[in-house]
Amino acid sequence: MQNENMPNFLKKRAFLTPDRTAIYFHDETLTFNELYHRSVKAAGQLQGLGVKKDDYVGVLLKNHLDTVIILFALQLLGVTAVILNNRLTTAELAWQLNDSKTKIVVLEPSLSEVGNALKSSIASLSCVTNNQLFLMKSEVPIIQEEVDLADICTVMYTSGTTGNPKGVMQSYGNHWWNSVGSALNLGFIERDCWLCTVPIFHISGFSILMRGVIYGVPIVLHESFDVEKVLADIKNKQVTIMSVVGTMLSRIVTAIKDEHLPEQFRCMLLGGGPAPLPLLQSCVEKGIPVFQTYGMTETASQIVTLSPEYSLTKLGSAGKPLFPAQLKIELDDGSDAPAGTAGEIVVKGPNITAGYLYRPEATMEKLRDGWLHTGDVGYLDEEGFLYVLDRRSDLIISGGENIYPAELESVLLGHPDVADAGVTGVEDDSWGQVPIAFVVKKDGADVSVEELVDYCMSRLAKYKIPKAVYFTDLLPRNAAKKLLRRKLREWLKEAGLDDENFIN
Repeated sequence: MQNENMPNFLKKRAFLTPDRTAIYFHDETLTFNELYHRSVKAAGQLQGLGVKKDDYVGVLLKNHLDTVIILFALQLLGVTAVILNNRLTTAELAWQLNDSKTKIVVLEPSLSEVGNALKSSIASLSCVTNNQLFLMKSEVPIIQEEVDLADICTVMYTSGTTGNPKGVMQSYGNHWWNSVGSALNLGFIERDCWLCTVPIFHISGFSILMRGVIYGVPIVLHESFDVEKVLADIKNKQVTIMSVVGTMLSRIVTAIKDEHLPEQFRCMLLGGGPAPLPLLQSCVEKGIPVFQTYGMTETASQIVTLSPEYSLTKLGSAGKPLFPAQLKIELDDGSDAPAGTAGEIVVKGPNITAGYLYRPEATMEKLRDGWLHTGDVGYLDEEGFLYVLDRRSDLIISGGENIYPAELESVLLGHPDVADAGVTGVEDDSWGQVPIAFVVKKDGADVSVEELVDYCMSRLAKYKIPKAVYFTDLLPRNAAKKLLRRKLREWLKEAGLDDENFIN
């Protein structure tokens, strides 16, 4: 098959519209031309460290202008960015760096101690802070004038419901086609301006950077979500589109009270799991244009989105597949589900990953004949609109972050006093869901809730820590000894929450 090449995205955009604003960050504004030249300089500095085309470089950075420059510098060099979640523990980061065979990491100055710990556990690893990098002498970089759309641009790790995290390979073509599909669905206009408060280390945030360059529209980048700052920038910077998860949207709805968003604001793109119907109804009452969307790391962000004209008549639906994509609901026997019947959501399109890094078996399991088997459950109505029932039936989505029960169970089972462990999610007003653990102690063991929480805290990111721990004599399992997490949810409903075991 003949390679499909395109001009380097940022270089082409800087040539087409050099004087347009590319990014706002705090009080700083860069045009596309300025962003390009800053990225070229950073590319020369990275090259001075020995970084070259086809290398894998870890990026452990927060939402910041410097991060944008470094990510595009890597693209200019033809280097794959292994984008790391800065909320993970050192042990989790070390696993991903080892798995991806990454030799160098660019990280925040505030994470220098993490860098030292990583170097201690991985002898071949080099770490440099972005501040150190920008003080280095810049070589004349070897810029990749073209990108092959099949080349891997980024790797982001995502956990399955079992086993270790897997590196999702995202090609330039995946990002390109996601941007094209999004534009064909939401439309885009010259005065568009996209507000990004979601993390760049997530596909939801990174995809906004790619769309900004491909569309030639400005991005307003925030370090984190701050509702007052969000409302101020929507007004002052003429923001037209914002990507949110349910918790963010809920805070915006509360904060605007009886006011309305400015007239130019046209799209609140809502991802991160099915939204509660009352929240969507509140948005309708307040005139907030919300478009639900469905996507994942493997689809380079959204692959199904509700078109604007259906935002009221199909309230609660994630919509139809983007123009380049296909969607079907598959039953257990492999046949297509009739309308209204729930089954596995299966998707296909040029924005879907080629697979998992160094994981051919996992790739073959999830990708069959070009179709990605998501493991998520949903149904199509008579008109082909998708309704998502569950995101991987056992998955817990807390504040937009995915928490995989198997990972937390694995950590709990590592405790010497734990014989068995099961984890499920419970609804939470602040976070959407939080994880709850059920633990079977070993005979004669006398471990406390506090000890187990401390044990988890040293091994997992804070958002993954169980909000409550319940001790039980046994866990519900089927004949094949598979844990029945739905039974754990039933236990919680039947018994109610015991506040004594709840961790504040």
